[in-house]
Amino acid sequence: MTPPTTRTWSRRGHTPEIRVRGRSRRRLSVAALACYKTGEPSRLMYRPYPDARPDGRKSFSWKDYRHLIQAAHQQLGGPIVLVWDNLNTHLSADMRRYIADRDWLTVSPLPPYSPDLNPVEGIWSVLRRTTTAHHAFADPADLNTAVRRGLRQLQYRPDILNGCLTGTGLRHQPP
Repeated sequence: MTPPTTRTWSRRGHTPEIRVRGRSRRRLSVAALACYKTGEPSRLMYRPYPDARPDGRKSFSWKDYRHLIQAAHQQLGGPIVLVWDNLNTHLSADMRRYIADRDWLTVSPLPPYSPDLNPVEGIWSVLRRTTTAHHAFADPADLNTAVRRGLRQLQYRPDILNGCLTGTGLRHQPP
């Protein structure tokens, strides 16, 4: 809920200010998959979860990631090679069992502490610099709406998604 700041322009001697009434600890958790397939436009799939969930959980569980992976499998209609970071939820025993039971799912972990190899980190950077920059959110619903709108706009920009992959140094052949 605390607005991120970035650079902006103003008249010389007039520093722009955004006043924020206190610091809220409320947040929005988002999981995303950047999907790349040779000969097809890049795709972005995501699931946002507010911190006020019915089960009281403030972060994604392995079941939430499972639902996202299953939705991706249904939409993409083929095998998935999932490259992800070493988040403890990704490495849980339940998640490992789920992955082992799916012949269409192959997982390759990123090396520890390597956000520069994760294209989704580039997507978060773009979102912070565009949609949420210089915005003081009135309430959690306002934050949720802004993030969803920003991610929806990125879904229609495969050039930006390709740029996030290119920024990792990994190869991708755009359509």
